[in-house]
Amino acid sequence: EVQLVESGGGSVQPGGSLRLSCAASGFTFTSHCMGWFRQAPGKEREGVSCITWRTDNIYVADSVKGRFTISKDTSKNTLYLQMNSLEPEDTAMYYCAAVVSDCTGSGRANNWGQGTQVTVSS
Repeated sequence: EVQLVESGGGSVQPGGSLRLSCAASGFTFTSHCMGWFRQAPGKEREGVSCITWRTDNIYVADSVKGRFTISKDTSKNTLYLQMNSLEPEDTAMYYCAAVVSDCTGSGRANNWGQGTQVTVSS
């Protein structure tokens, strides 16, 4: 059974930083793509950043380029999202996804975590 467990969300002031983690288990990582998506109330889900597990090909949405960095620790089967210079517009539920076939737009993936809330407010 595929399990994706996110952590690291919270409340932060504009300009602050957070690091999200996603501990993954139950599937073969090396042949797949994993990523982070987000959904704010009343808005469509948005692909934030994705990475291929074996080749480290990375996609980053224009809205977070230069501020967010995706990374992975293969020894721990864990995916990360370092978020810097956070803005109120980044407020959303953030989801980890595995076996991602499309990271753009609202994205497409086989497996999803339960989500972790990120709130950016002064």
